[in-house]
Amino acid sequence: MDPIIILGILLALLFNFANGLNDAANSIATIIATKALTPLQAVLLAGVFNLLGPLLFTTAIAATIGRAIVDPSFLTPALIFMAMTGAVLWVLATSYLGIPVSSSHALIGGLLGASIAAVGTGAVIWPSLAVVGQVLFYGLIGAILGAGVTVALTLGKGDFNPWNLFIGGLIGVTLAIPLAIATGLLKVSGILGVLVFIVISPMLGLISAFAFGIFVVHIFRNYQPRRLTSLFRNLQIFSGSLQAIGHGGNDAQNAMGIITALLLAGGLISEFSVPLWVILTSSLAISVGTLLGGWRVIDKMANKITRIRPYQGFAASTAAGGVLSLMNVFGVPVSTTHAITGAIMGVGATRGYSAVKWGVVREILIAWVLTIPAAAVVAGICYLIGHALMSGVF
Repeated sequence: MDPIIILGILLALLFNFANGLNDAANSIATIIATKALTPLQAVLLAGVFNLLGPLLFTTAIAATIGRAIVDPSFLTPALIFMAMTGAVLWVLATSYLGIPVSSSHALIGGLLGASIAAVGTGAVIWPSLAVVGQVLFYGLIGAILGAGVTVALTLGKGDFNPWNLFIGGLIGVTLAIPLAIATGLLKVSGILGVLVFIVISPMLGLISAFAFGIFVVHIFRNYQPRRLTSLFRNLQIFSGSLQAIGHGGNDAQNAMGIITALLLAGGLISEFSVPLWVILTSSLAISVGTLLGGWRVIDKMANKITRIRPYQGFAASTAAGGVLSLMNVFGVPVSTTHAITGAIMGVGATRGYSAVKWGVVREILIAWVLTIPAAAVVAGICYLIGHALMSGVF
């Protein structure tokens, strides 16, 4: 086996390890915040269910990473290696700084940066104008319907505010596009799907967690606070497990897609089919990273966005786990960080606007926006340096 392929596989596994290190907060932040489990117990729980996630879902996301972002005919072992280098450097740097970023988006940025540096923009699989037009069409329909419903509800209560039109429209877009995808009316994949769900996934998490949190409050409004705390701390173990399964099923497939693409580029397999040993080692790498825990990220997610009560932790984890499971089914590599952060904001907002620390949220949002271009720049520079030093390999 070519040494560059071996190094690429090891680097892909290191990426999944770094993914688990950064994204450990996704599965356990709410559990730690409400003291449903000790930090060690929470990390062990997340590690086990991260391992199970990829075994329960299909490998559709791995195929998206390996075949739908960059034209596979341009992928070489050296190019993939440098793409992984850029992604790993970005994820490790943000983990050290305690900033929760999307490892999936870092990997996609790495692939884009290295490919553009090597071949040019022609290597990227750009969406057709027809598909972009369909996304805009369904988004517009959703915005109009969402704004219309908001106007009807607020006018009926006599508290109409023009700002509500924007909120209603955004909610409409967030619900309309996934619904169109689920019903088969809209087929979004590749880079377009990633970009669309940068907005959709945190909003889905926020809306579903907010609605579920309000529902839980209504159902259990007459329960004694002490009894509620005990009940939802136990339920959080279930919801945290669901979320960890969704996280593992989505993010562990990043390395699966890269390793399979490496094997295909090196001629070791004849078609893009993820081998069982790749599934197992990728899952194990992300689980080990989670077991070690990214404690700075966990602290920010658990304590800095909003004060989380047990019922809110349950609502946030359940909502985020549901969003991730849905995206796993459709093969969309969304950010688990985006989904759970949105869910935490959603349950915080059930207590009012001021319950959420929007300054912290703004810092996280900036990191989200920067991740794909930053990882692309780092990977592109790594490729150019590698090409200059080892032109025979590249």
